[in-house]
Parts: sequence; C-alpha cells; structure tokens
Amino acid sequence: MNTQHRQVSLSELISAVNAELEIDAFKDYCPNGLQVQGTEQVGLIATAVTASQNIIDQAIAANADLLLVHHGYFWRNEAPEIVGMKYRRLSSLIKNDISLLAYHLPLDAHPVLGNNAQLAQKLNWQITAGLEAGNPRSIGLVGMLPEVQTLGQVSSTIHNVLDREPLVIGDLNKAIKHIAWCSGAAQGMLEQAAMRGCDLFVSGEISENTVHAARELGIAYISAGHHATERYGVVALGEWLSKKFGVQHLALDENNPV
Repeated sequence: MNTQHRQVSLSELISAVNAELEIDAFKDYCPNGLQVQGTEQVGLIATAVTASQNIIDQAIAANADLLLVHHGYFWRNEAPEIVGMKYRRLSSLIKNDISLLAYHLPLDAHPVLGNNAQLAQKLNWQITAGLEAGNPRSIGLVGMLPEVQTLGQVSSTIHNVLDREPLVIGDLNKAIKHIAWCSGAAQGMLEQAAMRGCDLFVSGEISENTVHAARELGIAYISAGHHATERYGVVALGEWLSKKFGVQHLALDENNPV
C-alpha cells in the first residue's frame, strides 16, 4: 500500500466514478467499474489506455494502489479460463494488491472527461451535437473546425497533436468545416456522419470497406489510431479523481501503433 500521500477508500472512489460516468445507462461489451479488487485504501492512481502486462509492470514499479484504464478485461465472448496471458496479468495485480478499475463506453461518452470530448479539446474542435441522433449519451460527436481547412491541413494537425501519422481517405485539397468523430474502432459510424452532412469523419481504425464507403458517400475519412485517439479520457478522469480526493495520479503509456 502506498502511504506517502492522502488516501481515499476504494469503495468511495468507485462510487464517485460510477456515478460521474453513469455506468448503469450503458449496455457494454464488458463490466464497467471494479474488475480486480486490491488494497482498501488508495493513495496513488495510475492511469492507462489498456491494462497490458507492460502497463501493469509500470504500475507495480510506481507502487500504485489502483490501475484505472479504458480497456480492461472480461470482454463478451472472451474465454473464461484464467490461464496464460490472462493468468499472468491477473496474478500480477493480485500479488501486488493493485485494484483494476475499467470504464469502456461510459468513458467514451462523458461530455467533459470522455475520450471524444477530450479529443475535441486537444484538437480545438467545437462540439455542436451528438452523432447518434436522439441519444443523449451519444458516443460519437458532431462539430465544426474553427475555420475552413483543407483535409491535408486537418491531417497535419492531427499528426502533430497526437504524434501519430494518420491514414487519410479523400482529396487532400477538399475543404473541411463540418466534422464528426468517434475514437477507437468506430469506423462503422461513417455512414451516420455522411447522413449528417459532415465533410469529414475521424475515428481510430479503418476496415477494407471503409475506403469504398467513404468514396461512394462523398465524405473524407481519417483513421487517427485507436490508441492515439483514446489516450486522453482516462488521464482526464485520473486528474478529476486527484482533485476530488487529493490522491496522487500518475499517467502511464505504452507505445501502440494501432
């Protein structure tokens, strides 16, 4: 247990996050909230996109009490056996008394701390609406650039801010003003963005059929990286917890080109 700074009970911290992210409002592919129970008192929170072994090792080295991530464990249709890679990850957490807290769709959708809201803040995009019409908790967002830019200019900004070269589908000279975006593997929402009259849709990944769809729908597409587009929400949540409870927050990262 880390005892060098102010602490909060694990149960109080979990209750605060679950309420802030409104986890009961989402039908997700994995459990949101506490996935692995560790020490009852939390003084140091480590955050990361994914609870990989590398990240767990970093959390152990930092003497963290809790690891807070966007991509945790126990996904739908995942094999239930605790063997191999899953055993090594879980045993590392349990042996070191580190709790694992994971939030998937609720963290994507939060209007301030969420991955998509934070991505807009980083890239200076103005949010005007949710991409999923009629859904008050829309994960994807619609908005505008501060001024008309070419597709090439938008791509260059994304490259510079996210430190990852994006894959661009479309004429680099195309004028871009109205945009939609959804972090992670949301390329399937491309048609919704086109129906909303957007010039560009930005997501994290790309599929073979995404190229054809973008061309035929007349909308530009940028694949900016699953990991790269989802680095900011969990950090914002960690900072929110640090301010709320006075605990220490350490942002961890692991290079991932996808």
